[in-house]
Amino acid sequence: MASDLGRSAIITKLTYLLSHPIQYQAPLLRRIAKEEEIDLRVIFENNPTGSAYYDSGFKRQVEWDIPLTEGYENISLSDTELLSEIKNCDMLWLHGWGSQIMRKALVLARYLGTPVLMRAENCDLAMPDGTGPRGWLKRLYIGFIFRHCQAFLAIGTENKNYYLRRSIANNRIFLMPYAVDNNSFAIKAKAAHPRRNELKAELGIAPGRKVILFAGKFMPRKHPDILIHAVNSVDWGEGERPALIFVGGGDMEERLRALAPEAAFPGFKNQSELPSLYDITDVMVLPSEREPWGLAINEAMACGTAVVVSDQVGCAADLLNDGCGRVFPFGDVQALADSLVHCLKHSEKMGEAASTMIKQWGFAEDIEGLKQAINYLRPCNVRHS
Repeated sequence: MASDLGRSAIITKLTYLLSHPIQYQAPLLRRIAKEEEIDLRVIFENNPTGSAYYDSGFKRQVEWDIPLTEGYENISLSDTELLSEIKNCDMLWLHGWGSQIMRKALVLARYLGTPVLMRAENCDLAMPDGTGPRGWLKRLYIGFIFRHCQAFLAIGTENKNYYLRRSIANNRIFLMPYAVDNNSFAIKAKAAHPRRNELKAELGIAPGRKVILFAGKFMPRKHPDILIHAVNSVDWGEGERPALIFVGGGDMEERLRALAPEAAFPGFKNQSELPSLYDITDVMVLPSEREPWGLAINEAMACGTAVVVSDQVGCAADLLNDGCGRVFPFGDVQALADSLVHCLKHSEKMGEAASTMIKQWGFAEDIEGLKQAINYLRPCNVRHS
């Protein structure tokens, strides 16, 4: 219990353990650190400086152009001791359970009586248990993990349903949506708008030509080639064929270039460069298989861009409706083609709807959900009452 100018307030010492600095989370962690009632401390398993690293998906060295470890208290696990960190906090927040360190933290927290908040991106669309003995063993394993958690921070509907289907009570699940810094993306897209024709010219695209964008890793699970097949299947009128832009990199780049020699391939783009590309885009497409969420869709919508995703993309249940985009059955080239034709025709109106929709799915909602979970767990925390 702490006193603040005569006003009594409960300060919760919240320790967050995650694998490494993440570009999407850094702005959110800075926001959380400003909350008076939350004393946030972040522990990174590795890459604590947020320095450049080799990304096997992009097939290149990646260094993000936004500060990843500034504005909030953080430390590398190599510079501290896990047992003492958990012992000295009121609540432990974990980002998944995939590493040995995460599982060790769960066991230590249970031993010390420290409540655990779990935030992961698992959903049955992307990570089903499977059948037979292997599925049975996986369910036993996940049951063991969940018995060590007191509350769950759902990133969206599919993730919440994953917990519910595994017998987690609804009152233990709190929405902390997967989000990006909507305001930052919107401001940068607006700032880039006056030079949109200049950017199109740099990419070899005529000023009035419609644009379809894929942004991400060029890998089989993302299925960027389906987009090319869908565009090629349409009998476009003269001068109406949309331009294709593939931003990113990966194993499939050579194949994509062969399938779409007329497409633009500007390479990997950092976060500060993406809003200008979203601004010239009429429809952003994510045709992935088993995609837990798809944060590029959040980015595009924040920039006022219509979106099309497959029904195996986790964000579809929360972000997509007929006003701002379309959801098509995964792998159905004709359905994707039909969605593209419709969305290109109504791209301006849909982009405006996308911008409005995503405003309801941001960092403010994240902090509200986190606070609700903390308040729920507070009675469990008898050591610091």
